[in-house]
Amino acid sequence: MYARKWIVEIEIGGERRPCPLDWLDSFCMRNFTNAPEFDDTLPLGEGRLETSLRVDPARFAAAFGEWLTKRGKGNGQPVRVLLRAE
Repeated sequence: MYARKWIVEIEIGGERRPCPLDWLDSFCMRNFTNAPEFDDTLPLGEGRLETSLRVDPARFAAAFGEWLTKRGKGNGQPVRVLLRAE
């Protein structure tokens, strides 16, 4: 089921770092987007995620970044999510 491994980074104010595990876990384990394909995600650790082939990386990054921004994780700045294959 989890066919792809991703490195997940966040960028806030031009500063890039691995995404905290608790942020990944909160988003992936609760379906805030009503998008069933995001159920096929498994956070492995800080900045690490496994997904099924159903998960579109661009769609996941956009939805996750929007969710983080709305929750104030960027301290008033937008949060950009960057994915790359592990």
